[in-house]
Amino acid sequence: MDDRGRLTAPGSLLHGVEFAPEREDLGRNDLAELAARYGLRPSSARPGLIPYMRQVWDRRHFIVAYATARNVSMYTEARLGQLWQVLTPLLNSAVYYLIFGILFEQNRGIEHYIAYLVTGVFFFAFTERSIVVGSTVMRANLQLIRALHFPRACLPLSYVMVEFEQLLLSLLVVFAVVLAEGEPLTWYWLLLVPALIMQGIFNIGAAMLMARLGAGAADFSQLIPFLTRVWRYFCGVMYSLTSLPSYATLPAFAKDLISLNPAAVYISLARYAIMATQRANAPGAKPYSALECAKFNATKIPQLQAYCHATTTTGDLWLAGLGWALVTLILGVLFFWQAETKYGRG
Repeated sequence: MDDRGRLTAPGSLLHGVEFAPEREDLGRNDLAELAARYGLRPSSARPGLIPYMRQVWDRRHFIVAYATARNVSMYTEARLGQLWQVLTPLLNSAVYYLIFGILFEQNRGIEHYIAYLVTGVFFFAFTERSIVVGSTVMRANLQLIRALHFPRACLPLSYVMVEFEQLLLSLLVVFAVVLAEGEPLTWYWLLLVPALIMQGIFNIGAAMLMARLGAGAADFSQLIPFLTRVWRYFCGVMYSLTSLPSYATLPAFAKDLISLNPAAVYISLARYAIMATQRANAPGAKPYSALECAKFNATKIPQLQAYCHATTTTGDLWLAGLGWALVTLILGVLFFWQAETKYGRG
């Protein structure tokens, strides 16, 4: 016992003398200096852009495996399983054919309309689904984001990969329909590869843009499906834009705006690659003839359209497709990366 009635032990200070450690009042700058002195850094700090992209690349196998697993599990509860990946756009094509091909007669001016329609539906669905799913991806995976540390860009990339795998499966049906309509198999079909790559790059950038916007506001995710449905009617999915009655009266900038919007560009490139009739009957494919072009406007005979002036050439489409892909990817990556540390916060 010491003189204050407190127990002492061997080695303790005599007379129960206590020394409290001095408390340092450290300011924000002092804490920063102390952390720098010992090489400490915030655990949730955003990495630089180059290291961030390197981290995403290091997880490429995870992205592919996650996308494949999600793709397989998506229709496990349905009796037809993976067939719904093909049946859904095919059913949409049948509905569009009934409405636009038969009731509204929008197949006029288009040779092999069924192949034209199926190609447009499947390729537009690739972009549409990438954007719609991208707008919900961060909110749909909050538990995963809060539980594990990984580059958040892996999530929109994985979901675009899911849509890409579904498109690859659907291409078997597209090719079958195109060949059944009488389109020949030519070397031009190889042009579908760069067109698909550009569309995939564009979809990645667009999905990243939508992922950050959707993570910040749930209402935004509800608006996106409506906007993509409106977009579908300005891409020539169900009909040829150049054969519309009001198209000829539009100013030049309006024609370019309609013909060179991203979805229209990639759909047109796909059709030009696998449909010889689209290449042969495209405006500008033959020397201009005012008489033959006037006949086309009156009769909508597809072969006569080749004698009309071309508002956009194939070269314009390739340049536009490359530009949309690169610009959208760069903007999407930068925009998404800047909010890397904010995802997952309630």
